[in-house]
Parts: sequence; C-alpha cells; structure tokens
Amino acid sequence: MAKDESTRAARLLDAQAKAERLFAEIEKRGLVAPGAGERAVSDRVRDLADALFGITRRWHKRIVRSGPNTLRPYRENPPDRVIGEDDIVFADFGPIFEDYEADFGRTFVLGDDPVKHRLRDDLSEIFAAGKRYFTKHDDITGKQLYAEVERYAAEAGWALGGWHAGHLVGEFPHERIDGAETESYITPDNDTPLRRTDKAGQTCHWILEVHLVDREREFGGFYEELLSLG
Repeated sequence: MAKDESTRAARLLDAQAKAERLFAEIEKRGLVAPGAGERAVSDRVRDLADALFGITRRWHKRIVRSGPNTLRPYRENPPDRVIGEDDIVFADFGPIFEDYEADFGRTFVLGDDPVKHRLRDDLSEIFAAGKRYFTKHDDITGKQLYAEVERYAAEAGWALGGWHAGHLVGEFPHERIDGAETESYITPDNDTPLRRTDKAGQTCHWILEVHLVDREREFGGFYEELLSLG
C-alpha cells in the first residue's frame, strides 16, 4: 500500500481512468438497452469489467436503475425493472483496481424525451460547478458544498435525490463508512473541512455525487467521480 501522497493520488486517478474506460465500453457495446432487466445489465457490466481488467472485487453493490427506480437512493433496493424504449437509466459501480477504489456513475437516455436529455446534460454541468466551488474555497465544509450543489440543482429545476452528495474514497478496504459518521460524507450535518487528513495522517480524497430527480415526472439521473483530484 502506497504511503506517499503523490503515489496515492496517481493510483486513485488511474483507477478512475479505468472506470471511465469501462463506462465508455458500456455505451459502445450497447449494454444498456430496451427490453433488458436492470439486474441483467448489471451482470453484463460485471462480466465486461472482469474481461477488460480482471475485476473480481467491488467496494459497494453494483447499481443499475431505470425509470422510477432512478428516484431511489443508494441504500434502497427496488425490485428489478425492465428497461423501456423511452427510458432513463443510471449505473453506479465501485470497482477495485490494484487495491484502490474507483467510484463512478453515469446516466444513459434511451429515446428522444427532451426533459430526460436535459437532466442528463445538467448532471455534468452541476458536477463541474460543484468541483469549481470546491477548488476555489480552501476551507470548505461538507455542509457548505452540499448547499451549493443543492442550489445549482434548484436553479436548473431539479431536486437532489439523496441525503448526501459524496463521500471519502481511498484504498480498499476503506475506512468504515456509515450514516453515523457524518464526517465521511458531503452532507448538511458535516461541519468539518473536506481538506484534512484522516486518522492515519493521510490526505482525505473525495467523491462528488450528483443525484438529480424530477419527482413529478418520476425519474432522475446520477453522475459521480473524483472531486479532490483531476
């Protein structure tokens, strides 16, 4: 396990680059397709990750959600759903690359629904705005960043779908994270600075998650990747 910060950062960025390649292949190969069940698509992605990178470990459950299931937060487990012709789907995977975690999420739109396309496009823009705000404020807390992401979402006409907008990321197995440990999350309850060291004296690195929802139309979307690197 790497001890110097430059090596840790490089390995986290490498893990993310591989996850990004995996998602590019998901789209290129049309794995997210009408008529397929969410679990079947998740299994296809699992098999592709194994074929491309030999991945057999993940640091959180594999998620593929479509239609109204995209409203549901991470911890819920909605029933398997068949993807429709004019649907919206998001995937959230946490593969382990050489003992370093990647956490990567993207949204796919099937069909021509302009509102679904707008939501998908807004995801990356709101992520970028949140990252710019983080970069410009050295002492920013989890509470402050969550509030900014929530504001960007509201200005675009969406709501946030979860109680947090990101979390710590690092080596695997990661330091235990649960709902009681608010300092591990970008959440309204976290008044601690995001730029700090952990209990082992290592730099904390963060994932930013943007989960946008339209509860009236009953769909949402998801976008996540590294916040503090790249």
